[in-house]
Amino acid sequence: MPPAAPLSPAAPAAPADDRIGLAVAVILGTVLALSLGDALVKALAGGFALGQIFLLRSLLALPLLLWLMRARRVPLWPVALDWVALRSALLVSMWIAYYLALPHLDLSVAAAAYYTLPLFITLFSGLLPGGRVAPLGWFAVALGFAGVLLILRPGPEAFNLWALAPLCAAMLYAAAMLLTRARCRAEPPLTLALWLNLGFILAGIAISVASLALPGQGGFLFAPWAALDGPAWAALALMAVALVIGGVGAAFAYQNAPPALIGAFDFAYVGFALLWGLLLFAEAPDAIALSGIALIVLSGLLSLRAGRPATPSPTAPL
Repeated sequence: MPPAAPLSPAAPAAPADDRIGLAVAVILGTVLALSLGDALVKALAGGFALGQIFLLRSLLALPLLLWLMRARRVPLWPVALDWVALRSALLVSMWIAYYLALPHLDLSVAAAAYYTLPLFITLFSGLLPGGRVAPLGWFAVALGFAGVLLILRPGPEAFNLWALAPLCAAMLYAAAMLLTRARCRAEPPLTLALWLNLGFILAGIAISVASLALPGQGGFLFAPWAALDGPAWAALALMAVALVIGGVGAAFAYQNAPPALIGAFDFAYVGFALLWGLLLFAEAPDAIALSGIALIVLSGLLSLRAGRPATPSPTAPL
């Protein structure tokens, strides 16, 4: 995560200890990993249950997380448990909404619908004290959203009821990332990733138990568990690694740079989704879709310029 857009028009001024260049590089690697993980979820959606994927993926990711935390002496317990729990709940709900749409939409269409989230980041950021965005930042938001519309090309096939699911996911992700910066900035990214995985494990158990009471109902959400072969376990292992990268990377990026800026580069997910769609599902982007990707990249560059501090801090390499 899925994770997202030139967004936050009204983000607070960047603190002196922001590490913008590193945060941008991290979010690009993060969305690459998350897009691959989401493509694998789409590939497995026809034969596996969502609860099964949540539970097994997180159980595979947990040892890696705990090893990294021990090696880096990162605390298991968060500073603000209530805010971290709320953040995890928002992100788990986001992934449920997004994953439910994947069996019913092309990967690129689902990604484009999800990346309406700059509008929600803009709206939510305006509620933060001291929120302010330069005119160039607003232009970057509009440009990035125009790129998403070029990819989505609203029509009877793209806009069906299932397209509402990634829109809901966008709202949840926007709220979670602003919460990360406003209330969870002191938390180590690995701690946030650990608690997100615990949230996935709880959600996987709850969904799996519910599927026993609702056999055959709810499609992907309440499907029965399936037997796993070697390739399926390999896919789950890749998804587990992607989940760790995504959980740590998104937390780090939004902690260390303005949400408006990181959101712009978060848009790269759409381009990666098009790539995986081509490689895994033979969904070939046309000239219009490629134009949309170009606009999204340009919006990220403009947002970087708009969000860059006038006087860089010596502790915040660009």
